[in-house]
Amino acid sequence: MNKAELVDAIASKLEGTTKKEIDAVLSAALESIEEAVASGDKVTLVGFGSFEPRQRQERSGRNPRTGEEMTIPATRVPAFSAGKLFKEKVLN
Repeated sequence: MNKAELVDAIASKLEGTTKKEIDAVLSAALESIEEAVASGDKVTLVGFGSFEPRQRQERSGRNPRTGEEMTIPATRVPAFSAGKLFKEKVLN
């Protein structure tokens, strides 16, 4: 499912709202989550899951073309952990 399909699915559940309004709200929500995680905060949506930044340690790796060993620098990456209700829905 892509963003347009998600907007359509939400629109079918909410009468009286336009797809344009739903798209604006969804975009604003996603942007707010991105900004919060980028600034180092954790965003928790009870029942759905949480978004947070995680620190990856520096590690060694290999260049796939040359086979030369190299160091992959430490970095911060976004992470998502599914909530209990979300996990249960997926399992059933």
